Amino acid sequence: MTGVLVVEDEEALASALEIAIATQPDLECVGTVSTIDDALVIVGSSAPDVVLMDIQLPGVDGIEGTRRIKSAYPQVSILILTGGATAERLAAATAAGAEGFLAKEGAFTDILAAIRNPIPGKMVIEGATLNELVKDLPGQPQPRTANGPAPGPDAARLTAREQEVLALMGQGLDPSAIAERLVVSVYTARGHVKNVMMKLGAHTQLEAVVVATRAGLLTQ
Repeated sequence: MTGVLVVEDEEALASALEIAIATQPDLECVGTVSTIDDALVIVGSSAPDVVLMDIQLPGVDGIEGTRRIKSAYPQVSILILTGGATAERLAAATAAGAEGFLAKEGAFTDILAAIRNPIPGKMVIEGATLNELVKDLPGQPQPRTANGPAPGPDAARLTAREQEVLALMGQGLDPSAIAERLVVSVYTARGHVKNVMMKLGAHTQLEAVVVATRAGLLTQ
């Protein structure tokens, strides 16, 4: 039985999610709350496997909430429920430890599938959410290197191996999972990921995926 905590400020959506989860024989909703303080109490007492986290909450927001929960309970998977969040905010949520992003207006079947199938090293990014990130990105990035402006995505000239790594990044795999998939060392995989991010002018894997998708280097 997979325990799920819903942290959602919209009462109607929280109730709908609670009902959807409760009707599943293999899932259990351990509670619905609207603040991070209450979420920490329930995580501590009920030990849910998954937290569905609204990114916009009163007081402490979902990004800082993710950071606090992951710091105290790193075994808990956190899926962010988005509703018009910017690429920068989702990148911050990734850095805080979120394992995935799901659109609030998405089908409950997609949310339930994400809850049921957490894959170590793989991040869930619902398709419509990624498309919104791509549209949200304002213009081409203007990264810089020690030698001046870095090439944009169209001139990145990724190697064949880096293109392969980029495709795996697009699937949400982290360097450890990429290393396992490509049968290389984690050190080598990290080097490839770092090179891809540098050539795309990105600071996080999520940003690299957004930039690459917008530039036509990745297809969803």
